[in-house]
Amino acid sequence: MTGKYGRKASEKVEKAMKELKAGTLKSGSSGKKVTTRKQAIAIGLSEARRAGGKVPAAKKLAARRAPSHSR
Repeated sequence: MTGKYGRKASEKVEKAMKELKAGTLKSGSSGKKVTTRKQAIAIGLSEARRAGGKVPAAKKLAARRAPSHSR
């Protein structure tokens, strides 16, 4: 059985974490400074996906939102 994530994913996340600790990691669209570990990991995985690394597909936001009311 092979792992979920490839080497490229590990490298990109490691790079993002180093940038986070150095205070130089910025988010994509807004350009704001990233402050949390979770954001850094998400950015690293996203970069790995774009680079063609072995990374599972990102979960869709709409799929996670359940209806707030039930009938």
